[in-house]
Amino acid sequence: MTRPVHACPPRIFGLTPSPLTAEAVAAHLLAHPRDAASGPGLVVTPNIQHIALLRHDPALREAYQQAEIVICDGFPVYYYARLRGCAVPGRVTGCDVVAALFAAPERLAHSRLFCVVDHPDTAAVLAAWAERHGLADRIASAIPPFGFERDGEYCRSLAKAIHDHGTTLLLMGVGAPRSEVFVAHHRHQLPPCWALCIGQAIKIALGLIPRPPQLVQRLNLEWLWRLGLEPGRMSRRYVGSTIGFLAAILADLRRLR
Repeated sequence: MTRPVHACPPRIFGLTPSPLTAEAVAAHLLAHPRDAASGPGLVVTPNIQHIALLRHDPALREAYQQAEIVICDGFPVYYYARLRGCAVPGRVTGCDVVAALFAAPERLAHSRLFCVVDHPDTAAVLAAWAERHGLADRIASAIPPFGFERDGEYCRSLAKAIHDHGTTLLLMGVGAPRSEVFVAHHRHQLPPCWALCIGQAIKIALGLIPRPPQLVQRLNLEWLWRLGLEPGRMSRRYVGSTIGFLAAILADLRRLR
């Protein structure tokens, strides 16, 4: 199996960002299915929250160390990667990759998708989308209960459902660190598939959550857009994540000495 080339010296936060664009990532996932010898291939989408969590969450750190493809989802992560000389093509978000996959449904006809989502409405809209595009037998979903990551029996049953579906593309839409840790901890029960940890990207691709206007995206002001939508929750997240991200940068730069 041909692996994507990661030409990015030096590493940042112990990670090697991919030089692939969103469309190139999507094309690679479809053109290069995983095989039994390789097992699941984890695709992670670090933003400042993830980088902050990596410093104190050993399970997430272990998952990230297993990642096959790392894309710079958060614009501060992307700018830091550029500053460090990484060969990144631009900011590449999980939303961009999922949008590229869903933009041409006919390309999914030879794949088997399993989407782990956080709400019945998402599963229902996904099923309707699959039906419209003749993919009803190719796409399955699950809605794990809150706190599922602490329920070993449920996690094993979820991994079995993913395996029994013959999944080649696994979209984990239940947020970090749950998505990444689930894939890492249960990789030996999962089928050989690409596993994308992409947060709310499925909802956005299906139109359940609006994407910010193009101008907001070009100016990298999505954080301000989300802050306006959910001021209480997002303000707490951004403050903690920003402090943690800056601390991670300082630690990363100290390692260069």
